[in-house]
Amino acid sequence: MMWLWLCAAVLFGVVEAVTAGLVSVWFAVGAVGAFFAALAKLEVTAQLVIFAAVSAVALAVTRPLVERFGRQRHIPTNLDRVIGRAAGVTEDIDNDAATGAVYVDGKTWTARSVDGEVIPAGTRVEIQRMEGVKLFVKKSEKKAEVVS
Repeated sequence: MMWLWLCAAVLFGVVEAVTAGLVSVWFAVGAVGAFFAALAKLEVTAQLVIFAAVSAVALAVTRPLVERFGRQRHIPTNLDRVIGRAAGVTEDIDNDAATGAVYVDGKTWTARSVDGEVIPAGTRVEIQRMEGVKLFVKKSEKKAEVVS
């Protein structure tokens, strides 16, 4: 039985090596535990219980660590930078005429009104969402600002 557990550990290790995520490393550890149980001449049932228990413990101990350290860093996009921000209208926003532009974060963006309201140049707006390269805005409750 010990050869079976040794082969299982190697197989689980190979599967882990060829996959992108953590798939079978816990079973490889469990198979090593069962291998030592087979070396100690324990019954097959006890070996299976040890395999399952060691695999479960390895999963419980390592999974939270892997999730914490394995998270990819979030790289901010234009969407992350502008949603919810205030912007200044640089060109009258008129959805019917398909016109409008706002200035935010050092860039001029094509803009449309969320509710279809015409928003004159110089008005302060808040960015609600982005669709493609268009920002959808609504008038801000804050005092209007001069846009340069």
